Amino acid sequence: MNTELKNKIKEFVLAGVVEKPIAGEPDPFWKNLSDCGTELWLDTGDMDEAEKNWTSEMTALTTNNTLINNEIQKGIYDDFIVEAKEIVKDLPLKEQIVEIAFILNARHGLRLAQRFGGMVSVELHTDTAHDYDAIVDYGLRYHAICPTQFIVKVPYTATGLLGARQLRKLGVKINFTLEFSARQNVMVAAVTKPNYLNVFLGRLGAYVSDNKLGDGSGVGERAVLATQKWIKTLTKDNETPTQLIAASLRGAHQLECLAGVDVYTMPTKVAAAGKKELSGNFTSKLNEVYPVGLDKNAKGAFVEKLWEVSDEALKLAKDLDENPPVDGSELLRRAHEAGLGEMFPILSEEDIIHIADDGKIPLHERWKERIEMGELAIDTLLNLAGLASFMQDQAELDARIERIISE
Repeated sequence: MNTELKNKIKEFVLAGVVEKPIAGEPDPFWKNLSDCGTELWLDTGDMDEAEKNWTSEMTALTTNNTLINNEIQKGIYDDFIVEAKEIVKDLPLKEQIVEIAFILNARHGLRLAQRFGGMVSVELHTDTAHDYDAIVDYGLRYHAICPTQFIVKVPYTATGLLGARQLRKLGVKINFTLEFSARQNVMVAAVTKPNYLNVFLGRLGAYVSDNKLGDGSGVGERAVLATQKWIKTLTKDNETPTQLIAASLRGAHQLECLAGVDVYTMPTKVAAAGKKELSGNFTSKLNEVYPVGLDKNAKGAFVEKLWEVSDEALKLAKDLDENPPVDGSELLRRAHEAGLGEMFPILSEEDIIHIADDGKIPLHERWKERIEMGELAIDTLLNLAGLASFMQDQAELDARIERIISE
């Protein structure tokens, strides 16, 4: 796409965004948590829900493909999509759809930024997950639209690691997303050096409980607290130390048992439940070692890989940083040569279909033997399932765009 059209799209996104700023009121409950060292973000694209929970202690909002799709499906941007079509009408249909999806993400992100005054995480189209040039291009374009408040979300893929690394070198704030273990985040911290990275802890506990490997208690918490220690150590001397986001919070109790973690990104239901159910007497839990609710069915699942970082994984991460791969394919090859192919598995078309069919929480029985053989791992499956879920939501959003611009 030529520079002239990119500039027209940028001007179109910026034009006419006028949101009345909200001055959040101080809240002692959230101040007590913030005083433990935890930055407070809301995980929603719904402005009304965000406004109900927003206080002066909160500093950012996060969106993703699912949350943006929820807003677009309300129909609130249908007329805007028609207007956007006029800007991109000379592009092939597929490119029109991807560009309008970008426009919608950027526009809604701008509205959130203007209304709440904080940082806003905006996510790339899922088509870019394995496309280095597209990751860099769209990341730079998001940054150009709102350099002071946008944080670009890049998903955990081999190509995503390298694309985000380049964006950081170019000064773009990065929220690296869809990680599920300490070892994945060691890789991210070393290679990408993002502003933020994540552990989606709620899905970790759900994997264990849904697959009857135990009750799931403590699994996500153990992974988060282990990751926090690793990231603090590995990035403390960086020009911008990386911060850990505890993401996919499932219940109010997690607000209390993870107090002190760098960042919470809270679904509004969890934030509201916290206010209702908790005392607000928060103390740092960074040194806690929570018991993990596993049973005999978990044998051979290697659940401990969610919080343990092997010497091999640490060495690979450092090697990839010191001698960066030229592309995602080289990164995959080097991971397999290091005996860590399970972190970047090579999948068949049938595997990809099964992962999508399983939903956000993979069916352990389907993958059990390959996990035991070291071909796959729980963190890898959850990452692949998360990306597949986002792809389905992105497809719904794209379908609405296509329908409107084809009328």
